[in-house]
Amino acid sequence: MRWLDNRIPPPVVGLLVALAMWGLARWFPVVRFALPWPWLLCLAVALLGGIVSTAGARAFRRVRTTVNPLHPERASSMVTSGIFRFTRNPMYVGIALVLLGFFLAFGALSAILGLPAFVGYITRFQILPEERILEAKFGSAYAAYRARVRRWL
Repeated sequence: MRWLDNRIPPPVVGLLVALAMWGLARWFPVVRFALPWPWLLCLAVALLGGIVSTAGARAFRRVRTTVNPLHPERASSMVTSGIFRFTRNPMYVGIALVLLGFFLAFGALSAILGLPAFVGYITRFQILPEERILEAKFGSAYAAYRARVRRWL
């Protein structure tokens, strides 16, 4: 299954998962729940996700390294400051937060299945291949960073 490594842009994966979550909430809700102002909660959590993702992308642009997740081999430098002190993958954390916001808005317990599906897919087919490439490219500096900072949160 290595042919899937770094093939589908993570935002596209996030969109597909969001659509699956909506489908689960609509046709297989299992348990429904109601939160006060669900779309306001969704907006707040999704906005936080957007801020986290944007912080990661801006950090990459500041040091003029690639933001393109399909070509991690094009990375010209490591980014370990800013948001990258807390997570090695802020853009993916941001997408996961957006999905969490959708879950809150959809109001069906079954929709939560999208979060572990997204995290599992992105970890296996995006993050692990990226980590192999970055470790080969940056060696012990990247290994030390990996030991110091969590993959997700």
